[in-house]
Amino acid sequence: RASAAAADPALAGLVESGALVRVPRRRFGPVPAWRPPDFAEPEDVWILGTSHLSAESADEVERVLRAVRPDNVVVELCRSRAGIMYASDDASGEPLLKSNMFSLGGAKFFGAVNRSINLGGQSALALRLLLAVFSSKISSGANRPFGEEFRAARRVSEDIGAQLVLGDRPIEITLERALKSLSWDEKTKLVISLFRGITSTTDMPQQDEKAAVSPYELYEKLSSSYPSLLQPLVHERDMFMAWSLKRSKAVNKSKTVVGVIGKGHMNGVVYALISDQGDLRFRDLVGRESSETWASSVVKGLVRDTVIGLALWALYELLQAAAVHIKL
Repeated sequence: RASAAAADPALAGLVESGALVRVPRRRFGPVPAWRPPDFAEPEDVWILGTSHLSAESADEVERVLRAVRPDNVVVELCRSRAGIMYASDDASGEPLLKSNMFSLGGAKFFGAVNRSINLGGQSALALRLLLAVFSSKISSGANRPFGEEFRAARRVSEDIGAQLVLGDRPIEITLERALKSLSWDEKTKLVISLFRGITSTTDMPQQDEKAAVSPYELYEKLSSSYPSLLQPLVHERDMFMAWSLKRSKAVNKSKTVVGVIGKGHMNGVVYALISDQGDLRFRDLVGRESSETWASSVVKGLVRDTVIGLALWALYELLQAAAVHIKL
């Protein structure tokens, strides 16, 4: 099946452009001793790099899935962002805060908030709110709804009987680890920068699909000012998605797996698949440790509440300004 798909002329262009990569099991790193003896890694892993604001990427997802017909489709989403796959593709009448990779979406909004607090803490939730509003603003010039390729992956997976797998690390844990990587000065600087970006009155110009800012580009911009963010926001997630593609329980004994991920993650995920020496282990990729003293806990609580207050106030101001604009 893999060889037939590889010869498919419909996929040749994607392979030649580097948007589609096949990694057969023989190219994986050595089998770790701790892996259960009854576990078998997929025979083939295909990785399709996409743009989250592109209708073309959605078409490519459908083309690849129908040609490869995988057992599993792994998407760059986690449980609290899974609602993106079920959102409407209709861009008309969309909500003021456009859906993006940081949104607290889905029907059970308060459940998503509770999950964010439980997994990442209130500070991570506040950072997520700030990033959601900021991302919504900088991508407001794009004329496409976010995540069309994920909705295409869901629809086609249902059509061909493939299992859909949430392959990204929970965003709550990612943001918690991102915050821990920053010094107190850097945290303050980051919050102020996001806050200024959100409250800026500058209108965002209209963008075409190729010019629209992707989450990966946002991570890169943040990492240029805060280098320590690159590890939790990009590299660790690359390793987690590689684990999902070849070592999670969902892909056990699969013949073929297709990963639908942002183009910016492709090189890192492929490298993690091939160079793995047994370090793609779930508990190592989501490890959370805490050994706070009472005093540090109090100080962090004060900072946390301040950050949450700023985030909610910024969100309120943005909604108010937009409401006034709409009335005018």
